[in-house]
Amino acid sequence: MAAPDAHGGAGLGEDNAEALLKRLEWTVLRRLDGLLQGDHRTLMRGTGLDLADLREYQHHDDVRHIDWNVTARLQQPHVRQFTEDRELSAWFLVDLSASVDFGSNHYTKRKVAREFVAILARLLTRHGNRVGALLYGTAVDTVLPPRSGRMHVLDLVQRMASRPAEAAGGATDLGNLLRAAQGSIKRRSTVFVISDFISAPGWERTLGVLARRHEVTAVRLFDALEMDLPDIGLVTLRDAETGEQILVDTHNAGFRERFQVAAVKREAKLRESLAKAGVDTLELGTEDDLVDSILRFTELKKQRSRLASWSGPRGRSLAHIRAA
Repeated sequence: MAAPDAHGGAGLGEDNAEALLKRLEWTVLRRLDGLLQGDHRTLMRGTGLDLADLREYQHHDDVRHIDWNVTARLQQPHVRQFTEDRELSAWFLVDLSASVDFGSNHYTKRKVAREFVAILARLLTRHGNRVGALLYGTAVDTVLPPRSGRMHVLDLVQRMASRPAEAAGGATDLGNLLRAAQGSIKRRSTVFVISDFISAPGWERTLGVLARRHEVTAVRLFDALEMDLPDIGLVTLRDAETGEQILVDTHNAGFRERFQVAAVKREAKLRESLAKAGVDTLELGTEDDLVDSILRFTELKKQRSRLASWSGPRGRSLAHIRAA
């Protein structure tokens, strides 16, 4: 069972955005302010860019910044250099399909997503940055253009909090959410894709296309029970997406072992897909401490920044980080 302050307080059943945001401001945000010490901009490094200059390509440069016209003319790879706007934009692409209503403890994946969005959105807007959002249930039904300010964050959080749970309506298709983002996000931005990534296949390529234009982080939601079934006897398992039910005997050690093997394979395939798409990944469980998760995430971004400026030999990828 998660500790009472694992998400900044008990906070059970909070459907009022003002009450939720106040609690998070007094607990999580106050802790983060002291611990980040001005590193909030690390969350959005590389966005809101204006062209400043051109120079020859070096091996640590981002290939997305190559100017192909100049490269062809001079027969030497050149990259565009940018200056950052003081006001930057972040987008939250939030999967609120039926499967995110699952949680084996007091917290569902949906509540974790809501609090993560509330914390990051408030942290960023307090420093003048803009945040926008696309919300997905069975389709993209809400688009909030990027704005700053506490009232805008309240609007976003209230829209997430007031949504009824999705009824089983077939498999989620994250590709629809990602394609909608391609059409909605005009400027280069920081993009957080918040989902459990339980989806029909085919989203991986679209995510990779999105990551070529924007700085994308996959925030993967999960619950420990999705990885390992306890020995609790006869249990009816229900697919939240399709409504299909099956009765299983968890006393059967062979069944539990097969369940775990299948979960491990699914995990490996998902991590491989996210790595191929070229995105950073933050895994966020229903029992994880959100403060620790965000701090680990900012450390990942700082390491990424140091790696980008390092001219020596490269080590292993920093793309995937476990929150706990």
